Amino acid sequence: MSPRVTEGKKKGLQAVSDARGVIAALAIDQRGAMQKLFGQAMGCEPGAVPAEKIVQFKEAISRMLTPHASAILLDPEYGLPAAKQKNKKAGLLLAYEQTGYDKKVPGRLPRLLDRWTVNRLVSAGADAVKMLLYYSSTSGAEINDGKHAFVARVGAECADADVPFFLELVSYGEGMDEKGADFAKSKPDVVAQGMAEFSKPQYRVDVLKVGAPVNLAFVQGSPSAGKAILYSRADALRHYREAAAKAAVPFIYLSEGVSNETFQFALELAAEAGVRFSGVLCGRATWQDGVPVFVKDGMSGLEDWLSREGTANIENVNRLLKAAQPWHSAISEPRAEKYVRGKGKGRL
Repeated sequence: MSPRVTEGKKKGLQAVSDARGVIAALAIDQRGAMQKLFGQAMGCEPGAVPAEKIVQFKEAISRMLTPHASAILLDPEYGLPAAKQKNKKAGLLLAYEQTGYDKKVPGRLPRLLDRWTVNRLVSAGADAVKMLLYYSSTSGAEINDGKHAFVARVGAECADADVPFFLELVSYGEGMDEKGADFAKSKPDVVAQGMAEFSKPQYRVDVLKVGAPVNLAFVQGSPSAGKAILYSRADALRHYREAAAKAAVPFIYLSEGVSNETFQFALELAAEAGVRFSGVLCGRATWQDGVPVFVKDGMSGLEDWLSREGTANIENVNRLLKAAQPWHSAISEPRAEKYVRGKGKGRL
């Protein structure tokens, strides 16, 4: 076993994985993004959304969808009541970062939650700790050097607590619209370079959480494709392979706010490319359409929607995880024969 994966980290990774060792997790640690969704549905400013609405929504997601997931990712600000309602077989990841970034400060610098430490997250029930980092290999050296040091400190804190460290990389380009064609052209390299950088041992990252290496809105055949096509299917497959080749630690895909249909397309590309991904942490592609239902029809309406549409969304993703590889197979030293299979769990 690699010395980097201690018994404590191994235990945490098993807790958030299914019996195969695939991470089939549900993400609902969104805070600012969720306020915006509720604000749109309620016709009010995001800051005017009652906190209790968000808490109740997360509780319902946890209660009804974790039977289909290996784990759930929540935040300590709104999500701790939901953590108590998760399926007992589902693991728990807790977010460590503050939502968003200070737009007055260049570089989208990371900030940790006030009054929280890794040990406090573990005491709150976390099997693993997640931190989100906005990262662009095209940023200035001073900005990225600060981010490198920041991640290394969090990695050391997780290592000291002997808990798995999940690093979520949100790719962007300085001065670019992340949804525009200009950034779409550079995204493959930004994603690949981020995976290469944070696979280095000094960061002590156990699992990378990354977006697709291409903007799916510009890929031929994508459900979300518009008139402007920048990548053929063959181009997209090549970028998937090139990014995956940069990873020296297990990695999983996030849904980046796309629709469920588009996220399925992203996973189909990963499977066709033959990349060694270890699962997903899927968020809005599963539950975002439930927000207006909850606002309009209350908890009973949301529960009805989750029993039908929400469950269908999560099972759509589950079916595409057959191509995923166990996290332990993505670690350099052989460990399959040392892996103790966890108890049977649901899949995301």
